[in-house]
Amino acid sequence: MQRGKSMVTLRRAKATQHGALAALLVMAGIAIAGPSGLLAWSENLRLLDQRHAQLAKLEKERKALANRVALLNQDHADPDMVGELLRSQLNVVHPDEVVVKLDD
Repeated sequence: MQRGKSMVTLRRAKATQHGALAALLVMAGIAIAGPSGLLAWSENLRLLDQRHAQLAKLEKERKALANRVALLNQDHADPDMVGELLRSQLNVVHPDEVVVKLDD
């Protein structure tokens, strides 16, 4: 009887140890190959660099647009900017200008 209880206790202990080992292996696998694991780190860094480059490009475009808005202020619009917009938007030209169309 004693021997039977010790065998059951031994089996439970082994099952617990195997379960704990399996859980540790799963956690280690996730830590290495998971979505935020070691293998994904380089991909995340590459994406971060891309996002920084994209952000720099968008900030440059934003500054250019802010400059154009400042040049088109209602109180004192830049004459060159107004002329450029008239020519491009309304197809208005001076009588002494020549229009050359370029084929794409």
